[in-house]
Parts: sequence; structure tokens; C-alpha cells
Amino acid sequence: MNHPHAQHAQIEPSLIPQEGWHCTHIYYSIDRARLAALDQEATVRGREEFSIVLDPRGDEATLQLQTFVVSGHKADFGLMMLDVDPLKVDGIHQRLMSSSLGPCLQPTYSFVSMTEVSEYVPTVEQYAQQLVADGDEVGSATYEAKVKAYMAREPAMRKQRLTPDLPAWPAMCFYPMNKKRETGENWFREPKVHRRRMMSEHAKSGMQFAGRVTQLISVGIGLDDWEWGVTLWSKNPEFLKDIVYRMRFDEASARYAEFGPFYTGYILSAGEILDHCRV
Repeated sequence: MNHPHAQHAQIEPSLIPQEGWHCTHIYYSIDRARLAALDQEATVRGREEFSIVLDPRGDEATLQLQTFVVSGHKADFGLMMLDVDPLKVDGIHQRLMSSSLGPCLQPTYSFVSMTEVSEYVPTVEQYAQQLVADGDEVGSATYEAKVKAYMAREPAMRKQRLTPDLPAWPAMCFYPMNKKRETGENWFREPKVHRRRMMSEHAKSGMQFAGRVTQLISVGIGLDDWEWGVTLWSKNPEFLKDIVYRMRFDEASARYAEFGPFYTGYILSAGEILDHCRV
């Protein structure tokens, strides 16, 4: 749910990106001992505050706010928040920690990043050049149809990378990643034409899952310990397994990628999270 930018009238201008949004993933575990020590009144009040803070349509919500439970022991639930104002993003976390349930919540992991359009997303001209390199003839009906189709979808594709609408698909996962900087396998020393070719191969693998999996890649370089964060959403968790396995064989991944921890989640509302976690 998007909100009017009028809500951001008091932002310090120097904090607003020239393009794109600030993005934070943050994960929490529930301290059961402290939860058990709360009296009923505090628990009821805490549930109400929790739902208000994490209401994606609330007056203080970020431009995009998604909540989910997390499988496994790494966390009980998580948040994904995007906004032009990084302080508004962090404000969700601070409001949650200062709520009646705050003393029972233990942050276990976070990733701070920004949305971007990758340098490997081709312009229309670059896409046309790649068609020719792949064997299409300039001016042919096939060539013209492909260029016209890419020209039509390219603006929306770039917009979705910079100011994304988060899908409501039920399953998701997040992981941070780096590109290797080792002798003989230094991604950043490879010629750009080689890097672009590898990323084109990688993108083609992902396209095989169109309609089943969608993704957002945000950049953490200079902002967090890992260079990129990858968020995947799918219509079934099986597709998460399938796409990650398939793309591991691409050279960009098999040779150059280093992966951090994976967090698997299932999209639920704030109230549903509390019910699931027996709060």
C-alpha cells in the first residue's frame, strides 16, 4: 500500500535518495520468559500496539511494509520496510521496541540497503545490440517484435526495481550475498562486457520462473556487511528451492557468488503473527 509523499514533508532533504528507496529487513525472536511475566492487561495492550505499529495502512507506516512469520530457530517473525525516509523506516522498529511487547522482543538480524536499477539491466539500445549478437537480424519481424516488447516493459521494470510494490504471494525468503574478490576470481576485476554476459545468463534462468517467483535485489554496499540483499516471493515454497538451485549453475553464481544466511518466511498480518506465535 503506497502512501502520499505529503507525509514526508519534514524529511531532511539530504536523506532522500536521488532515486529509489531505503530498505530494511529486520527479524525478531520472542523472549518467552519475559512474555510469561506480563500480566493480561499488558499483553492485551501489547497486542493492540503491535497491530497498530505494523499496520501497512497506518498513518505512520512506511511506503511499503510487509510482515511475516519465520520458519526455523533464527527468528519468530520479520519485517520488510521501504521508504524515501530512512528515519521513518527505523521508526517502525523503534515504535515496536518501545511498545508494551517491546521487552519481550529480541532483534536477531537486520539488513540495511537501498533499491537500485542494476547496471546489468540493459537499455533498449543495449537489448537490441544483444539481440543482434545472439543472431537476430536487424529489421526482421522477430527483431522488431522483441525490441518493441522490451521497449514497452522497460519503464515498468525499472520502476518496480526502484519503488517496488511488494507481492502478496504467501512464501518468501531473504538472503544477503557478495561477489568474490579473490585472486583469479575477482568479480570487480572482470571486464564489464563479461560481467554483463554472465548476468544476462543469470537473468534468463530466473525468467523460467516467471509467474511463480518474483524478486527484489537491494544494494547494501556501504550500508551493511553484505553487498546485496535478495528477497524472493513465490506462490509455493517449493519454487524458492527450485529457482535457487537452478540459478546456482550459472557462472555468475557458481563461480563468483558468496551467500549469507537464508531466512524463510510466510506472509501474515500482525494479528496473525501474534496468533501463530501464541502471544
